[in-house]
Amino acid sequence: MKYYRQIQVALMAALIVITCLWLFSCDSFTETDLPKTQLIKTAVFQDVKTATAALSDCYAQMRDYSMITGNSDGLSSLLGNYADELTYYGVSDSPLQNFYNHTLLPSNSGVSVLWNSSYNQIYAANAIVEGVDNSTAITGDDRNRLKGEALFIRAFIHFNLVNLFGDIPYITNTDYKTNTMISKQTQADVYKQIIADLLEAKELLPETYTSAQRIRPNKYTVSALLARVYLYTENWQLAENESSVIINKTALYQWQDNLDLVFLKDSPSTIWQLHPGVAGLNTIEGRTFIFTSAPPNIEAISPELLHAFETGDQRKNQWLGSVNDGTDTYYFPFKYKLDTNSGTSQEYSIIFRLDEQYLIRAEARIHLGKLAEAKNDINKIRQRATLPNTAAGTSEELSQAVLQERRIELFTEFGHRWLDLKRTGKTGTVLSVIKPAWKDRDNLLPLPASELLANSHLLPQNQGY
Repeated sequence: MKYYRQIQVALMAALIVITCLWLFSCDSFTETDLPKTQLIKTAVFQDVKTATAALSDCYAQMRDYSMITGNSDGLSSLLGNYADELTYYGVSDSPLQNFYNHTLLPSNSGVSVLWNSSYNQIYAANAIVEGVDNSTAITGDDRNRLKGEALFIRAFIHFNLVNLFGDIPYITNTDYKTNTMISKQTQADVYKQIIADLLEAKELLPETYTSAQRIRPNKYTVSALLARVYLYTENWQLAENESSVIINKTALYQWQDNLDLVFLKDSPSTIWQLHPGVAGLNTIEGRTFIFTSAPPNIEAISPELLHAFETGDQRKNQWLGSVNDGTDTYYFPFKYKLDTNSGTSQEYSIIFRLDEQYLIRAEARIHLGKLAEAKNDINKIRQRATLPNTAAGTSEELSQAVLQERRIELFTEFGHRWLDLKRTGKTGTVLSVIKPAWKDRDNLLPLPASELLANSHLLPQNQGY
């Protein structure tokens, strides 16, 4: 894979940079909540501070350049357009418009960015795992936390990749020769390795956070991803177990009743979030989604999502903003309300939150036959939105109710809507009505053409492309 060649070229230069920073400005490595360095090899792992700085850079890269970035090339925007959450208004024949219209080709640059940025960051996570394992200077709790976080990052990125592309390579080392010729693994095998990494990470990580900001994962962050993994693989009992562990951990996580406070940086319902990178800045999502003039330059809330809100749902009032051009009103995601420097950062990008865990548990309980308990979890979400308790009673009705709540609660958060349609087999039924170019092949993205040329072991291309 060509992304490994690019990283190898940069490694020596990065080593020189970090060594100089270490020798001449050691204090810069003490603020490990913020990214300071580029990831490199042996020298970094002779000191906990430099190793932690390298790990912090992984989070910075995830925030700015990965699938979970709040930019328009991240999942929140791409899959919001790919599904039925957003309407595209930007320039013609852009990579994002191809997502919106379902006219993707293997040469689409947005697809390549998703693939390449993900495997670059997996490489970085693997370098940390190997560096910590081989270090004699990093031991005990420091070793466990660094390795546990890196394993979590590796599993998290592979989870997103397998859900977008299907069969993929699961990369667990930094061996250049091996990885340039690596083959795909089945989705089932990828999930087995994701779960194995997460179970190991869960054993290594402590219950506590490194700071009140919750910008580095702890044991319960791993449980949050495990709950999602078990939901997607239909292991209902384990999904219920993991989500309950978090919900019941009231010393760390509290339900936030005020919709306006859910997405603030100090919300007690946040499980893991990403620092904006610079003090005073707020989220990339805010800068991407908020607009002040109409029509929008890039995207806006789709009519389908707008009409999906029930009458009286306060999430429509609190989590949508609007602009009127004198004729039409356009809506935008307004979960994050700040798009400029506010002096003191008030909003961080939330990746996992307690609210999703209630919805995971509700869905799992439906499949376990615990309908009354599932209904209670659904109503927890509805009551905060000032909606009446659900009238659903049967298993089928409750399943529809939980998917509706997921649609409204989690809109424009990392493609939840698309992934829910996909895993429940509803993509064609829902999207073929509003997307004229919809094809069954669109359940998976195409593998990037450049990667297939570089490594024939990644063949065959996903069906239909």
